[in-house]
Amino acid sequence: MNTLNPKGSKPFKIYILDAFHPSGVELAKSFAQVVAWPDPRVNDWPEEADAVMVRMTSITKEQLARAKQVKIICKQGVGLDTIDLSAAQAHGIVVSRTPGVNSEAVAEMALALSLTVSRRTSRFDRLLRAGVPIVRPDHLGLEMLGKTVGVVGMGNIGTRLAKKWHAAFDAQILAYDPFAPASAWSDLPHERVTHLKEMLPRVDLLSLHLPLTQESHHMIGLEELKMMKAQAILINVSRGGLIDEEALYTVMKEGHLFGAGLDVFEHAEPPHKEHPLLSLDNVVPTPHAAGGTVETQIRSSMQVAQQVIDVLSGKPAAHAAF
Repeated sequence: MNTLNPKGSKPFKIYILDAFHPSGVELAKSFAQVVAWPDPRVNDWPEEADAVMVRMTSITKEQLARAKQVKIICKQGVGLDTIDLSAAQAHGIVVSRTPGVNSEAVAEMALALSLTVSRRTSRFDRLLRAGVPIVRPDHLGLEMLGKTVGVVGMGNIGTRLAKKWHAAFDAQILAYDPFAPASAWSDLPHERVTHLKEMLPRVDLLSLHLPLTQESHHMIGLEELKMMKAQAILINVSRGGLIDEEALYTVMKEGHLFGAGLDVFEHAEPPHKEHPLLSLDNVVPTPHAAGGTVETQIRSSMQVAQQVIDVLSGKPAAHAAF
């Protein structure tokens, strides 16, 4: 592909607002001039960019109003809640993403957090490093063999996770996804529930795998948490706003729930060290790192760069949001 103008310069500017795997950065550089994080000039993207590659940085209505020449914003990941989609559409800017590229990595993280909570591994690690005497009967874990696992959101990630729980632990799968067709998951033994509250009193572990929308915001609140078993485990690797964090802290401080594994938080990621949930030793936090595998980062970085290049070349984006 010849990306040079007659004078030999690259006519387009791609701004990369967050840390990307070098593979995607190099692909972008082969096609266009690139300004990449942590260069402070990335903040000039509304005035300068023809295309934007982004992961976590928010894209606001005000910025988009200044973005007179931006043709595409491509987000690494699935969730688009950090981008003002209405404003982008109003300004004729394509917004795209990388669906499915991190499904295996996120499903594995959900499983890893679940076992870390159930077997107290991070707690033991902290105690050993601190040189604290350990009375092992005071830190008993839970076995997951044959337990009931509730999966909320049975898309690519939720389905992968459910299959892992069934295959490795003979778990009884309760599936909740009102948007999936009746024939979904025919290759997975499961029980489908029609309402979230049908699931909550029955599960030994609840795992969330859905986008954050107006409808799903705080879908796990005080009422829902109190419906769960006192020894249940809560896992969230999707979006922090799905859970009312104040309510979660309240019930866990009172001794309700065996523990929680949280890769996402509502207001800051990573959360501030003073976040109340971080004071609880049965909460296992990670810094929105579920997609953080070498394999996923290479695939997604390259996919973002290729979609940007495609649009700048006059082709459609593979995964445009609208």
